[in-house]
Amino acid sequence: MKEDFRSIEFAPGKTLSVETGRIAKQADGSVVVRMGDTMVLCTAVSAKEPKPGQDFFPLTVDHKESFSAAGRFPGGFMKREGRSNEKEILSSRLIDRVLRPLFPKGYYNDTQIISSVISSDDENDGDVLGAIGASLALHLSDIPFDGPMGEVRVGRVDGEFIINPTVTELKSSDIDMVVGGTRDSVLMIEGEMNEISEEEMLAAIKAAHAAIVTLCDFQDELRKELGKDKREFTPVEANSEVLSHVKELAEAAMIDVIGTGLGKEEYNAKIKEIKESAIAALEEQEKDDDYISEAKKILGQIEKDQLRSMILTKKRRIDGRSPEDIRDIWTQVGYIPRTHGSSIFTRGETQALVSVTLGTKRDEQSVDTLFSQEGKKFMLHYNFPPYSVGEAGFMRGPGRREIGHGHLAERALKMMMPSFDEFGYVVRVISDITESNGSSSMASVCGGSMALMDAGVPLRKPVAGIAMGMIVGAENTVVLSDIRGEEDFMGDMDFKTAGSSEGITACQMDMKVQGISFEIIESALEQARVGRLHILERMAESISTPRAELSKYAPQFLKMEIDGSDIGAVIGPGGKVIQTLQKETGTEIIIEENDKGKGVITISANDLAKAEEAKKRIKMIVGHLEEGATYKGIVKSIKDFGAFVEVAPGKDGLLHISEIDHKRVEKVTDYLNLGDEIEVVLLKVEHGGKLRLSRKALLPKE
Repeated sequence: MKEDFRSIEFAPGKTLSVETGRIAKQADGSVVVRMGDTMVLCTAVSAKEPKPGQDFFPLTVDHKESFSAAGRFPGGFMKREGRSNEKEILSSRLIDRVLRPLFPKGYYNDTQIISSVISSDDENDGDVLGAIGASLALHLSDIPFDGPMGEVRVGRVDGEFIINPTVTELKSSDIDMVVGGTRDSVLMIEGEMNEISEEEMLAAIKAAHAAIVTLCDFQDELRKELGKDKREFTPVEANSEVLSHVKELAEAAMIDVIGTGLGKEEYNAKIKEIKESAIAALEEQEKDDDYISEAKKILGQIEKDQLRSMILTKKRRIDGRSPEDIRDIWTQVGYIPRTHGSSIFTRGETQALVSVTLGTKRDEQSVDTLFSQEGKKFMLHYNFPPYSVGEAGFMRGPGRREIGHGHLAERALKMMMPSFDEFGYVVRVISDITESNGSSSMASVCGGSMALMDAGVPLRKPVAGIAMGMIVGAENTVVLSDIRGEEDFMGDMDFKTAGSSEGITACQMDMKVQGISFEIIESALEQARVGRLHILERMAESISTPRAELSKYAPQFLKMEIDGSDIGAVIGPGGKVIQTLQKETGTEIIIEENDKGKGVITISANDLAKAEEAKKRIKMIVGHLEEGATYKGIVKSIKDFGAFVEVAPGKDGLLHISEIDHKRVEKVTDYLNLGDEIEVVLLKVEHGGKLRLSRKALLPKE
């Protein structure tokens, strides 16, 4: 590969630089992409031959972010990067989803893309740069690739679209969306937005695509000068003899099943029976293994072709619905008694069981990435157990798909969540998919919204999500609302949008074909809006506004503010005072200093009375004592003239012998012992902070 260095201004004020031919020359293709001081090394390698018997495309995309890129050490005990973190996994998916449909059909060679952030300026994210670099590495290589493609992030500040906004610019943007595609059409969209309209969404996509066209032209120019000759690749055509034979055995029976409006389980059982019957007939005719293997592939293709044909010609789907119909929905809230909020959301044969847990600031998730070290206070975790699709399998933690689906649902709900200052709780949502037949991530959005309201979280508006599909034919295109699993697998688009009744809060789109017009995307957005509003209406039958009160099992907390100079007194030497206070009151106490130099104290407990007691004692520690108030204290020392009682950590007061009882007290020890817990009234705070206490003020007079 020739050595070269080029740059292009692909959007106003945004310059991309590319270097090739210097680093990683043994890879099939490699480039270094730079924007600002963020640099990403992208490599592409593909095996020369597929593995024997391989019948799928094994593409692996890994986006890695080294902390050294920003001149930092990794947090934690191990000072070395380990398994991919959530940010790296999500960035890898952003690259994978645009590249995958651009490899030729039938190409089954092991292929790996590695995108490594080698420098980070804390302003320009390396994820979209990695996508451009991956495309260019493939385009310049000899690997078969129907590219190039481009990928950009689009934001909007003060009504103006910004391509590849910086981290600082994104803070004031109401859109954070990544768009990927070719010169001809958009292939992938993912992002979050603040209740924007469908028209605004389409305008953002168009702005992003204009930059993508420029990037694709730039890559084509580089390929003409620097690219390698592509390997010869000819996909294996289906055996016409086998095709004809299998059609004769199974096609008519499949057509009958596909058009009868069956549910998932019954449909799959009948299709399986037809396929097994056809294979059995071939085995009786003593066909060899290669013939049987080819027949199995053709059976799957016949099912796909007939399903698509029925939708395109008859506008009817497997289960008998029209393209716009939403499956039946039923919902329930408060199903799980001891969680702080819960819901069941069922749409057709997809079901999400969702729970909400409220916690304190100490429950926030620690985040340590190149661009964020701030604790995460709202999180949604998505689980997809194998039983949800009637299978047995290993449970080894979330995979890339689960992390991606959970992230999308989290983004959709996050836009309607109250700020931490407004609500004060760390919130965790868990969506367990208990049944699945299409769009479980959108079921998680709907169930999550309902569970949050059931927990009393002041969600600004309910949120719902819907998955759209598309079948593209030679003469027409049909957009499908609320797709089920078979339509997702055999269709040409998976377009998920989530939002409130007022606008979109999150979206995700993946196209399997090129050449989709903006008019079709506009139609899909409008059809999705209508479907989303229908789902919101059904959700409202169970719950439509947040509950007025939190669960009795949720932690209760109080907040108070003290002078910054008093923080040390509350903490005490080595943390002794605050630790004692937490232990004796059964509370959790967090102290932070705000930007005004004040100490902000958050007291949480499972009982509000415990939090009140801790607050009262903190007031005493910092000198906020109320004369005439009653306090619970511990007898710390006994003298002839009375006893000293600790009414708060570090705060002792004198209980004079004359204030122990209404009767004359001869010996203090006749009434009190060291360590006794007693209630006393604060009579007076004297000069110098000395406290005068009374026990008899709480006793009835004889």
